[in-house]
This record gives sequence, structure tokens and C-alpha cells, in this order.
Amino acid sequence: MKLPLTGGCMCGAVRYEITQEPTSVYTCHCEDCQRATASAFSVGVAVPGEAFHLSGKELQQAPGGVTAGGRPKTRWVCPVCGIAPCGGVKPGTEPPGYIRIVRGGTLDDTSWLKPTAHYWTRNKQPWVVLPEGDKVYETQPG
Repeated sequence: MKLPLTGGCMCGAVRYEITQEPTSVYTCHCEDCQRATASAFSVGVAVPGEAFHLSGKELQQAPGGVTAGGRPKTRWVCPVCGIAPCGGVKPGTEPPGYIRIVRGGTLDDTSWLKPTAHYWTRNKQPWVVLPEGDKVYETQPG
């Protein structure tokens, strides 16, 4: 992995740059992530909020309900192609210490991604085999 990391939406109207190393890379197998990605899981890249910098079109909020823990789920989507590069609080309004979750598949270079934790595995597809030694959580870790 070489910093800065870059990425964006499918059509290129939204771009981002990450200027610090991620704090973690994980997969989420919850049903919401399966629906949102149209796949078996999503890859989350956790980065310090102040290290995430957007350019291009302004992302639009796409509310996504409430987490099992009671937090509102918010995705930020490209107004042109609808791809969601990230979730959480409105980009640019992160409080100190905030961790931004970026969708791994929106990175320009995904070759370095190696998730080491797996969330909501009680919902994972039976054909998904998790690497031995990784952290595995049946639901959301505390």
C-alpha cells in the first residue's frame, strides 16, 4: 500500500484521497451490506476521519435505516451513478477521533486489501470460507 490512497465512484464524478494508513480492514456479512453491495459481503476500510478528503461532485445522503445497536445507518452516494464510497457522518463534519468507513471496492488499487476481521458472520453465505487466524464476530464487535 502506498499513500495517498485514491478512489471514487464508478463514473468518476466523486473522487477521494486517504492520507493516512487505515486502522483496519474488515468484511461485513450483514444482510444490509449484502444488499448494498449486491454481493456476499462488503469490505470496510477504517481510516481516520481527518485523512479522508473528497473532490468532485458533492455526495448525497442515502439513509439506510438503523443498526442492530440503534445507530442510524447513512450511506453517502454519488449523485450521478449512485455508488456509495463511504458511510457515517457527513464527510467534512467528522468530530475529533472519528473513524470513517470507506468501501474497499471503491479504491483505485485494491491489490493490498487483506481483511483481518469479519463481522456479522452469522449471516455469511455458506460458501464463504474465512481465513484461519482472523478475528471472527457473529455480530458487530463492541
